[in-house]
Amino acid sequence: MEPLAPMRLYTLSKRHFVLVFVVFFICFGLTVFIGIAGPNVIETSVARTDLNNSLKLKPFNLSSPPLSTYNQQLWLTCVVELDQHDVSLKKNVTMTVKVLGVVKDGSTPYVNNQVHNRTRLLSCAQKCSEIIVAHLGYLNYTQYNIFVSFEDLNKLTYTIQNITFTWKTYNPTFSQVEIWFRFVFVVLTFMVTCLFAHSLRKFSMRDWGIEQKWMSILLPLLLLYNDPFFPLSFLVNSWFPGMLDDLFQSLFLCALLLFWLCVYHGIRVQGERKCLTFYLPKFFIVGLLWLASVTLGIWQTVNEVHDPTYQYRVDTGNFQGMKIFFLVVATTYILYLLFLIVRACSELRNMPYVALLYSTYALEHKFYRTTLLLSCQLIIRTQQNSYHFMGY
Repeated sequence: MEPLAPMRLYTLSKRHFVLVFVVFFICFGLTVFIGIAGPNVIETSVARTDLNNSLKLKPFNLSSPPLSTYNQQLWLTCVVELDQHDVSLKKNVTMTVKVLGVVKDGSTPYVNNQVHNRTRLLSCAQKCSEIIVAHLGYLNYTQYNIFVSFEDLNKLTYTIQNITFTWKTYNPTFSQVEIWFRFVFVVLTFMVTCLFAHSLRKFSMRDWGIEQKWMSILLPLLLLYNDPFFPLSFLVNSWFPGMLDDLFQSLFLCALLLFWLCVYHGIRVQGERKCLTFYLPKFFIVGLLWLASVTLGIWQTVNEVHDPTYQYRVDTGNFQGMKIFFLVVATTYILYLLFLIVRACSELRNMPYVALLYSTYALEHKFYRTTLLLSCQLIIRTQQNSYHFMGY
């Protein structure tokens, strides 16, 4: 039976737990309401281009609306409209894209100093699907000119009635709200972390339970997960703050996955847990997941920086090996977690009555503590997610 520093959770009744979850769902509903009532995430502006047969092969010169750092990113999409609406069509179309940034003196230097050629799938069923022409992950200029030409549209057997280009950026109002929300929850997380550290200052780490030890790790990672460096995205014209945000998120999520493995395995292994036999296999599995996710994120960011027309959803050829590797490791993690859960339940079943009562009681409180932790994390992050899915 492992020694534990006293925890307030052990003295809470079920009524208090119900109250905590009621408060959680109220906060969750509040964030969803803010997402509905708040500003839209994406701001769009349409540049409509009328076509006739003589203009099909000419490049389109498109000027973006005025931009600021609060727009964060820029997308250019297009939709091909055919004269027949009941057409089923799938065809690869080659497009040439040239991106130029407009500076204050009116000159237009190349972005990345090259012309980009990409093949996109034109898919039509009653109406054609949207094609992503270019994506800029960060904005160095207050306006962009993009030249787009399609080489294979003249080979279509159907007449093109129109091509609609659409600019998409983050809503500046949403960006300002996001900054304040992140700031508020960074401060709240920091306060909770300090209170937690203050409450355990009188006890040796040897007397901490496994959940208390993990909370001392997860709370600082949760602080990074909310990204205190997020305002740098609006002060520095670089891809680095965005990659830092992705790194913090992947680090926290993988630590959470490791926490689940250690908690369920810790039910059976009481007392001293050796690094080689207890932690090393878990670190190996979760470390592979973290490495795969970070590699995919860096790969995507680097390719988008060098090629604004790069899209991971379309250009998946180079990702297949890494995706298969990630799925294999994720499946291994799930099977290992299920194995630990089953072994923990069987261990409780074979225990003597007194030990079983204690272990069941401890397991119940482990579940409550873990659920409360996840609830706090969900409340903290729902402020962004609710904005995103309600905005779209």
